[in-house]
Amino acid sequence: MTDRLSIALAQINPAAGTLAANADRLRAARAEAAARGADLVVCPAAAVSGAPLMDLAALPAFLDAVRAMVQALADETADGGPALLVGTLWHGNSGSGEAGLHNAALLLDDGKIAAVRFQAAMDPAEIGVPAEDRFDSGPMPGPVNVRGVRIGVLVGGDLATGDVAETLAESGAELLVAMLAGPFAPGRADARVQAAVARVVECGLPLAAVNLVGGQEERVFDGGSFALATGGRLVAQAPLFAEHLLLTRWERGEDDSWDSFEAETIAPAEGTEALYGALMLSLHDIVMKSGAPGVVVGLTGGLDSALVAAIAVDALGPDRVLAVRAPLPGAPTAELADSLDDAAEIVELLGCRLDNVALAPVLKAADSLLAPAFAGRDSAVAEDRLHARLRAATLAALAERMGAILLSTADRTDRLLGLGPEESGCGYAVLADVPKTAALELARWRNAHQPAGSRGPAGLVVPERVLARRMKVDSPAGLPPAEALDDLVTGLLDGGLSPADLVARGHAAETVAKVWRLVVQAEAGRRRAPPGPRVSRRTAARPWRFPIAGGFTDLR
Repeated sequence: MTDRLSIALAQINPAAGTLAANADRLRAARAEAAARGADLVVCPAAAVSGAPLMDLAALPAFLDAVRAMVQALADETADGGPALLVGTLWHGNSGSGEAGLHNAALLLDDGKIAAVRFQAAMDPAEIGVPAEDRFDSGPMPGPVNVRGVRIGVLVGGDLATGDVAETLAESGAELLVAMLAGPFAPGRADARVQAAVARVVECGLPLAAVNLVGGQEERVFDGGSFALATGGRLVAQAPLFAEHLLLTRWERGEDDSWDSFEAETIAPAEGTEALYGALMLSLHDIVMKSGAPGVVVGLTGGLDSALVAAIAVDALGPDRVLAVRAPLPGAPTAELADSLDDAAEIVELLGCRLDNVALAPVLKAADSLLAPAFAGRDSAVAEDRLHARLRAATLAALAERMGAILLSTADRTDRLLGLGPEESGCGYAVLADVPKTAALELARWRNAHQPAGSRGPAGLVVPERVLARRMKVDSPAGLPPAEALDDLVTGLLDGGLSPADLVARGHAAETVAKVWRLVVQAEAGRRRAPPGPRVSRRTAARPWRFPIAGGFTDLR
């Protein structure tokens, strides 16, 4: 009987579908864990396959490649080193007689696949698995044997319910491990810990949980792996938003229960700091995993573009960020000069490159070309939209010439209402799920703090004059300032409030009606918009979608 067991929690950052690179990360984690004396290396859910996989999960060739890669990793465990518990998509028989598609944990040891366990409970709260990947549920699992210790394995959503942990405890499990691929949202890291505490208290067994980290598509997996001793005492915790190998050491007591000495504990980021970290990681990974050399940001001198540029420099470093000034004519001379000066100051603060593009000749040519068609008509709105599209096309062409990703600078509020700048040609929208008021908080926080893992400068990065403008919406629709507008949009779409409820909160009935019409009418534009990270609770499961044509536009 073994009285000591060292478990390494390998918080890694795989890419969806890149099996060879993911396997190399697992090999590196296992080698480091072996050097530190680990008996077992526990990896997150989807560590081999990556996540979310979407329709890739239904491709037979991919399923075969996953199986072959897992077998290759299993063969390597014949070297006498630590056992490897990996998570992956797996096509196999769950015991019902029919093969299904499963979120699986596979124990690799002694040169073979020693055990296979499937997620038994689906996870509506997304504590453990992204909603895009829909798996078949497996049977209630029994423990697996590692070095003479019976380990109960919870996969993905199994952590969210007491049934699976209870079954494992009743089947003789001595320790629990949870393998997760939980995405970021405010408060969700704490929710995972609290779910684990509930399982520990219910079952009387200690628990170690490892969570995926990294940006992928619209997901940001935030890491934050941890271990709890009996009673729910936190004994180890890894940081958010970074790869990390967390080593935990366990000893059997006289009553056969297991306990752990205090190990490495890194307090997780919270609030605005956590949100900024999630945006940094998402942008870093969309660039690195796509193989792009960097990004292009169109600077306007406004807050949103300044914040996007700052996040890009923090995530990638100033050498991989190109800022472009391409102002549209039509603004008052003093206002245009201020915006140009602000853009120049932003670049100076961040240390990135600045290019200037003169759009006037292009816009003049386009206006001349279309003048006959616009003759005798009120063409101001059409011309403004045309100019915005030409600016976007110019920036997109510049990014494509460099092989870089063009970043949208539109925030969530502008996207929902169709008030943002033209996003055609953009590859990624960093602020797609960040309301105007949150963007202001992020900029203020960044001016006062240096983010963990930042490649950018310390100190001020967004000029005070830009912050002082307070991001008022400049709209012919006569909408309220940012704070009131965000409150209205949040109440209407996320809070489930009726028009009467919103009026009672101080919003004019006419404004509520205008906002709703803008939301519905902007649906076609939102569907053409580039992807961005989901970082709010409401949109983590599914963003709002409305009919493009027609639709319910009158709330009254």
